Amino acid sequence: MTVTLQRILTSEFPSWLDRSCTEFVGDLVTQGRSHEEAQRVAAESMNRSFPDGAPSPGNEVFHVMNEAGATVGYLWIGQDVSADPGAWWVWDVVINPDQRGHGFGRAAMLIGEEYARSHGAHSLGLSVFGFNTGARGLYDSLGYETTSVKMLKNLI
Repeated sequence: MTVTLQRILTSEFPSWLDRSCTEFVGDLVTQGRSHEEAQRVAAESMNRSFPDGAPSPGNEVFHVMNEAGATVGYLWIGQDVSADPGAWWVWDVVINPDQRGHGFGRAAMLIGEEYARSHGAHSLGLSVFGFNTGARGLYDSLGYETTSVKMLKNLI
């Protein structure tokens, strides 16, 4: 299987931003937040990363392409917000639901690691929602280690 990354064009960016924000809202709702709060949190997060609603320095957004040249998902990767320029972060990796289970996520992560390494990264971090057991299994199998755990107990 051949997977490639293709940088999202500036003209495609607004629709990607809408998709990414919508997916983030869905994850936050699944995590237990209200739809209104999830929308606010997602909008604030995207505005911090893309204050002009366009690609910004330190963030790279790619289509994940299969061997036929069709888009099967996306990868958002870039420098971490820390002062360490060698610390990079996978902000988001999404494979389209109908394309999951074919190795595209694994391939995208490996290509993303190589991209980050070639741009000076010495580490690559990420966050994963606790309910996303498929992604957690993938990251474990790729050698990512748990560095913190955030826990919540609803009292209502």
